[in-house]
Amino acid sequence: MKRILPSSLLGQVMVSVALALLISQVVSATLLFRASEDRRENAAVTTAAFRLINGAERAKSNGGPIDRERLRAQRQRLREAGGPQADQIARDRLPLPLRYNVTEEQPLAGQSILQRDDLSDRLRVVLEREGVTPHALAVKIIPAGDDLWLQSLAERRPRLAASQEWRDRQLVVAAIQRKPDGQWEAARLLAPPRPKGAFGVVLLQTLVTFVILILILFFVIRRITQPLATLTKRVAEFSRDPDTVVELEEQGPTDTRRLIAAHNTMEARIAALLDEKDVMLGAIGHDLKTPLAALRVRIESVGNEEERGKMAASIEDITATLDDILMLARMGRKGSLDTEAVDLGALAIGVVEEFEDLGEQVIMLDPQRLVAQVQVTWIKRALRNLTSNALRYGGGAVVSMVRGESHAILRVEDSGPGIPEGALTQMLEPFTRGEASRNRATGGTGLGLTLARAIAEAHGGTVVLANRAEGGLRAEIRLPLNE
Repeated sequence: MKRILPSSLLGQVMVSVALALLISQVVSATLLFRASEDRRENAAVTTAAFRLINGAERAKSNGGPIDRERLRAQRQRLREAGGPQADQIARDRLPLPLRYNVTEEQPLAGQSILQRDDLSDRLRVVLEREGVTPHALAVKIIPAGDDLWLQSLAERRPRLAASQEWRDRQLVVAAIQRKPDGQWEAARLLAPPRPKGAFGVVLLQTLVTFVILILILFFVIRRITQPLATLTKRVAEFSRDPDTVVELEEQGPTDTRRLIAAHNTMEARIAALLDEKDVMLGAIGHDLKTPLAALRVRIESVGNEEERGKMAASIEDITATLDDILMLARMGRKGSLDTEAVDLGALAIGVVEEFEDLGEQVIMLDPQRLVAQVQVTWIKRALRNLTSNALRYGGGAVVSMVRGESHAILRVEDSGPGIPEGALTQMLEPFTRGEASRNRATGGTGLGLTLARAIAEAHGGTVVLANRAEGGLRAEIRLPLNE
């Protein structure tokens, strides 16, 4: 499955934060747009309420004196409630007969137009605040060109009919019925248009905020992740070359600085332990091999030839085991791997010929010519160990040299009992043997496969064990090829 998120900590955090910010900004922009729409609708409702009240007052006066002070106070209160857009509605007037009229039936009755109950509730609140409690009311918003009253008026007024601007506007129709079975008072007004570029301003504000926050977060998170990336790189280098100690500069936040300081201390301590191990192993090798050499000389004085032979064999076993342990302990140390370009097929033939000279049942299949950069003595040692195991447990060995996708495979197969599937990995551990006794002649030291694996890993390769379908074991040394 293709990866969706970046693999790095910086990438994943930035993508997660960017998505969260984008969602929050979209929500914020939506709320701002909705608030703007609410202000426009409130302005329309308050203006419609004023026209209904003002129109009724003028109708009552029937040409008589009007309480202009009271109307002026009402207009001011409604204008404050409607905000600046209420003034825009007042300036954008329809012809006087349409601003306020009285009908026997509800305006737009029978037309399939959606009733705005939310605006009706707002209109009722505004009217009741001014002392008007209607029996029924309705608020609808329609395209101005669909209003029958405007269409009828346009037919009588050529200038209005010639104008297209009003037809594309939204028309707010507010109607109230003060008493049951009474007349309907209706007020019409053109809804205030959305400010030009309002959506663009909101979008620009959202993008600018998003970009600024992302840039700030990038530098903040980078300050945290960059020292971690440097530390990760250094850990990988130290795992390949533990002899070179590098003290990293402590950077980043306090937690990251403490982590780097702890790594520097650990790296120095590990390097010191490895040096101590080499000194100790050198001392062990010297202290043990010298007495063993003296024992070889002393056993010559033993008169019983059979006993002398057993003693010599025991000394050789101890010496061989000690050599295996010292070699395993030296694996991976700097300077221990002096490689050269070698034809692995020819190398395998040389090892097989050694066993053939000893009369062992070893067969070499026609090898491919593959060149790899290896330490010859070590690779021969690893191949000998696998072949010896095949001879010991399988009674014979078949050696081959084949090419993998990007590596060479030195393969040794036998026809023995194999290894239980659950124990294949365990057999690569030190002192693990397929034969339960401690007899070196039948079970070895338990270090052969471990040494082979260590040698392969020192070359950037690996050892793979698998049971053959036809019986027996397949052991492979896989080494990277020169490109």
